[in-house]
Amino acid sequence: MTPAPQVHISEVGPRDGLQSVKATMPTADKCRWISALAAAGLREIEVGSFVPAQLLPQMADVADVVRHALGLLGLTVMALVPNRRGAQAALAAGVHKLTLPVSASEAHSLANVRKTRDQMVAELREVIALRNAVAPGVPVEVGLSTAFGCTLQGAVPEDDVIALAVACVQAGVDEVGLSDTTGMANPAQVKRLFTRLRAELGGHAGAAHMHNTRGLGLANCLAAFDVGVRSFDSSLGGLGGCPYAPGASGNVVTEDLVFMFEAMGVSTGIDIPLLIAARAPLMAGLPGEPVYGMTPEAGLPKGWVHAPLRDSNGIN
Repeated sequence: MTPAPQVHISEVGPRDGLQSVKATMPTADKCRWISALAAAGLREIEVGSFVPAQLLPQMADVADVVRHALGLLGLTVMALVPNRRGAQAALAAGVHKLTLPVSASEAHSLANVRKTRDQMVAELREVIALRNAVAPGVPVEVGLSTAFGCTLQGAVPEDDVIALAVACVQAGVDEVGLSDTTGMANPAQVKRLFTRLRAELGGHAGAAHMHNTRGLGLANCLAAFDVGVRSFDSSLGGLGGCPYAPGASGNVVTEDLVFMFEAMGVSTGIDIPLLIAARAPLMAGLPGEPVYGMTPEAGLPKGWVHAPLRDSNGIN
């Protein structure tokens, strides 16, 4: 039995990344990219979102992409859904996990999903009722957008973030993580807010989703790790942002995040050379789109070895 990695990396590029670029990646290229990511050892990939094609034409082929991803052994296929209708379509397509966009900022919530925060919590209840009725084994998670600040509203009170996280769990969500949608977070803030989240939610506290808008993405991930977070979202090549958060730019680079943890001796279960190789189908499918990452440019240090996988007790 293969030991479990010490941290869980969820790749969000095929959804969060592709929704943020003007070009639409052809379906065949998306499938090749997702296959390459899975071959590198990523065990969870957010492959798309079930939203109206007229709003996000980049996601019009999501059902076809899900069908391909379901054929990849050992992969958790995740999709974003904004409401009950999207959840119904995603569950019919066979996804393994749902994630919903709930914003800690009222202004961002109205811009992003055209609903207030309270209306989104009510939508969560409907999605949970649907999940319980038709697919009780499918986890539902929320990443609280703009948890560390909003380009529309400005500062977001931490008490509001925690209160909304509690409301999401009370609605039946399995996990609630925190998202730095606008890249405004700093390590001290990350430590403080994740410490509060974990104390309040216990096992329902979820992932850190950081952006690198101001160059603090990896520092913020490390700050979250230091206070016990073991699940992280990232995007190959740093692709991504938020079309409804002006000024927000790319996600934490998966290649750099994996290298950081592996260099620390923290196992990810991901093969970095194969991860870097997965950039080729991404760039082929989006010619001319800039991709980022220090590790792919610098290469691995001489004599590099991966962190050993450990069992649940931390033993090799």
